[in-house]
Amino acid sequence: MAVSTAAKELGLRLGEFELAVQIEEVRTVPGPPGRPRRVPREELERIKGAADFPSGLRERLRVMGAHEASELLDISASRFARLARAGCFRPVALYVNRYRVLVWLYRADELREFAENNPSLLAGRLPAGMRAALAAGTDHRAPGWRARRVAQLSRQAETAWERAAAKSSVLGEEALVEAVPDPRERSELARLRPALLKVRSESVATQAMLEKLCLAEGESEVRWHRLMLEAELESARAIAPSPAGIPASHGALAGVPGRAEPTAFLPGPSGDQRPDPVTPRPLTPTPETSVPAPRKRWALLRRRKPKPSVRPAH
Repeated sequence: MAVSTAAKELGLRLGEFELAVQIEEVRTVPGPPGRPRRVPREELERIKGAADFPSGLRERLRVMGAHEASELLDISASRFARLARAGCFRPVALYVNRYRVLVWLYRADELREFAENNPSLLAGRLPAGMRAALAAGTDHRAPGWRARRVAQLSRQAETAWERAAAKSSVLGEEALVEAVPDPRERSELARLRPALLKVRSESVATQAMLEKLCLAEGESEVRWHRLMLEAELESARAIAPSPAGIPASHGALAGVPGRAEPTAFLPGPSGDQRPDPVTPRPLTPTPETSVPAPRKRWALLRRRKPKPSVRPAH
């Protein structure tokens, strides 16, 4: 069934359902070619048949910002921010508020699990290594969110090339060219590349901020994602050496950089949705042979009819 129908049957807003799919509380399957993914009827029966439904499902989908999260852990907001920047817990989602400030969202059950396993980090001085890293400007929130989304998209992929495309979704054009020299393969990855964010149209400034957020930053993060992509490409090439749907002659025409356009949706805390600026659309160059040959000048002159002469009246 359609995602919207499944969300209604589970009593969830569409934004909550999207989050449930991301964190794999709800399993989806590919829809018809070119259509959105769908939800099997058996999956809904499984979820609705659980002993803790619907309260248990809603609790597992509960997300919160930094202020509410600090209250849940009974620590100050500044300490929570330091723990988040140090990478103690990774955001599961994000949104841009009315003041155009990026707001990270965290899963409540993951925060409670962290508190149970790391009580020493909730009080007293932080470890010396963590303090030094924070003083140097370390912030693992965006890299942690990107790594989480890439892993989610990779698990959702159906083929080896789709998994490779998911691994490539956080690499910029320059890093992608270095990791994938073959233009045919880059074209296939661009065609299959999933969107990290699902959001509605935003201002140009917000678009630029979100577009930058979806790309790996820093030498170590870029190198890590490149290694993951190269390992996945080896598997994809072994299974299907020539990317499906790309003729061999396309290699001479490929390599044109893609452009980003907004698509899809990302849930905010109230279930609203915002635009995604990072779904690339490969451009198809026009072969030179498609340009019509110019007509000969004498042929055009021969077809031109002479203008009738008009004598001036006396």
